[in-house]
Amino acid sequence: MAPKTTKASKKEAVSANTGTTDDSPISILKSGDIAIKILAKPGSKENGITGINEEGVIFKISAPPIDGEANTELISYLSKLLGLRKSDLTLDRGSKSRTKTVTISKDCKLSLENIRDIIKSNVGK
Repeated sequence: MAPKTTKASKKEAVSANTGTTDDSPISILKSGDIAIKILAKPGSKENGITGINEEGVIFKISAPPIDGEANTELISYLSKLLGLRKSDLTLDRGSKSRTKTVTISKDCKLSLENIRDIIKSNVGK
């Protein structure tokens, strides 16, 4: 009888194959899409990335958290930052929360390493 696998062990297997760690806020999903955990701070003076930790990439968003304006602004800012179409990005989780997950289509032209490099190089700008 084969050993029972859990969601956690499957996630670890995916992480091991991609060379990422579970505490990274940017990872590859089983589907091949790339997920970015985001900690949003809406209502800021300007858009930007203020930091990265194991909980997520910390974004400041200029739009207020009213009627999804901050979510729209986040997707717009992230698409410009990465040089992707807005349709390549999807707000997967957290539409009414400051903790969000954005997925990037596996069909986009960027790799996991490219996305990490772009985000890291824009921290504090």
